[in-house]
Amino acid sequence: MSQNTLKVHDLNEDAEFDENGVEAFDEKALSEEEPSDNDLAEEELLSQGATQRVLDATQLYLGEIGYSPLLTAEEEVYFARRALRGDVASRRRMIESNLRLVVKIARRYGNRGLALLDLIEEGNLGLIRAVEKFDPERGFRFSTYATWWIRQTIERAIMNQTRTIRLPIHIVKELNVYLRTARELSHKLDHEPSAEEIAEQLDKPVDDVSRMLRLNERITSVDTPLGGDSEKALLDILADEKENGPEDTTQDDDMKQSIVKWLFELNAKQREVLARHRRFVPLRWQRRRDPAPHSLPR
Repeated sequence: MSQNTLKVHDLNEDAEFDENGVEAFDEKALSEEEPSDNDLAEEELLSQGATQRVLDATQLYLGEIGYSPLLTAEEEVYFARRALRGDVASRRRMIESNLRLVVKIARRYGNRGLALLDLIEEGNLGLIRAVEKFDPERGFRFSTYATWWIRQTIERAIMNQTRTIRLPIHIVKELNVYLRTARELSHKLDHEPSAEEIAEQLDKPVDDVSRMLRLNERITSVDTPLGGDSEKALLDILADEKENGPEDTTQDDDMKQSIVKWLFELNAKQREVLARHRRFVPLRWQRRRDPAPHSLPR
């Protein structure tokens, strides 16, 4: 990362946390983002007219949850009340009827380091938590309340599982402030903001901004697949800076052959001087010297 231009990649969407590391619940924000019934039903997960094909794990899961009917507002209140009283069947019905909501939210977090099924799994944990905590007497729909919990668990999973080194929550909170400011400046300036521009906007020292943004850098394994149908890993295409290319290797071989040729044009004394004092002559040439033993006087 250069000092002047620092690219930022936001893994967590402006998540706010309290002192215990749990996001602060905002009922007003939830009421504003409440999805309609049409939004929840807009994605048909299994088409009746689909052609026969081999289904992978994701398609199988989407097909299974596609048959769970959505609950009306009255049904949500009814089953939520029973779930709070410990009714297992009502709790299960609440969960199964909202699995499609988890898929819809999980798809928004694609290409952030976790596979779709992993995102769905984390979102389902948030959905289960939402069912356990939902109070139907507070007046808003369950989908609104569940959306917050689903987003929180998915974002937390991305934050923890895609980093080689896990960051403390208070560091993540501070980092999100810098990332949010960087995004705002990026839209305003039409280019990736520099550390100096972010520091000026936040009235922070440039060194502090640079240090925090470096925490957002990613470490990629050289065994990471390149994607698609290719079986190559990143290691297969990385150039070895210490290894000579074919042009350099050919040039070195030609030079060595020329040096050996020139050496044989020297007399024996000159060759021995080079061999002993300059370590310049190949070992195979040194073996070609006269093998006759020398007497002590000689």
